Amino acid sequence: MLVFCENKILLRDKKYYDFDYDEIKSNDNFNILSTSEDLPSVWKNSVSWADIEIITPLSSGHLPLERGDSLISVRDLYFFAGDEAFSTASRAFQFRNWFKDIKFCSHCGGKLFPSSNDFGRICEVCGKTFYAPISPAIITAIEKNGKLLLAHNTAWIENRFSIIAGFVEPGERLEETVKREIREEVGIEVQNIKYFGSQTWPFPNSLMLGFTAEYLSGEVKPDGIEISNADFYSPDEIKNMNIPDGASIARKLIENFLTKSEKRP
Repeated sequence: MLVFCENKILLRDKKYYDFDYDEIKSNDNFNILSTSEDLPSVWKNSVSWADIEIITPLSSGHLPLERGDSLISVRDLYFFAGDEAFSTASRAFQFRNWFKDIKFCSHCGGKLFPSSNDFGRICEVCGKTFYAPISPAIITAIEKNGKLLLAHNTAWIENRFSIIAGFVEPGERLEETVKREIREEVGIEVQNIKYFGSQTWPFPNSLMLGFTAEYLSGEVKPDGIEISNADFYSPDEIKNMNIPDGASIARKLIENFLTKSEKRP
């Protein structure tokens, strides 16, 4: 069982999944807010989780954790346990957040109860079925003459750079989203769009869809709203830049570019 506390995961003796529900339930320092143990078997067989709050004694400023216990962020779990663990935690984390944040039908206001047939939740009044929301987003590595386009987002720290990303809009094909986001954010057109891979990104509920593309036309011009600085950079320049860490598909796309560059004659 995975145990969440606020937006962190409880570790025990460096294990992130090895928790017994009865032990968690009987811990006087834990208050269980929600758990998959209360759901039909279809849920428990796929995502086993508990959402707790830690009751901190008034006389102490530290968390009353057992020896060997610690809390880490979902993002940090990638570095601790790898991609498979991150994906497992992402699935449970998003279901947990959905149960915590959404309790009523958006159509009539009735209470939602979990389906026993699939991962839906059904309104007890009007019978509508709802599913946990997923927000697809594209992220694209754009190459031009052996260089890669990197941009600075206005929401980041000053010297951080990454590749272009954005959410898919209703009615769009993924290739259309790639072209639109790049055009809107840096003013250029691209071609030869190819799928690279995907990654769950539970912050809060994204599915990142990675692509590569080649520069076609236009002059790089940041929109000044989301993007304040952008340009094409050589592999040597990129190696000295502040780029995303290894937990993200952005880093994988950048590393893919660098690897290909090393193989070029």
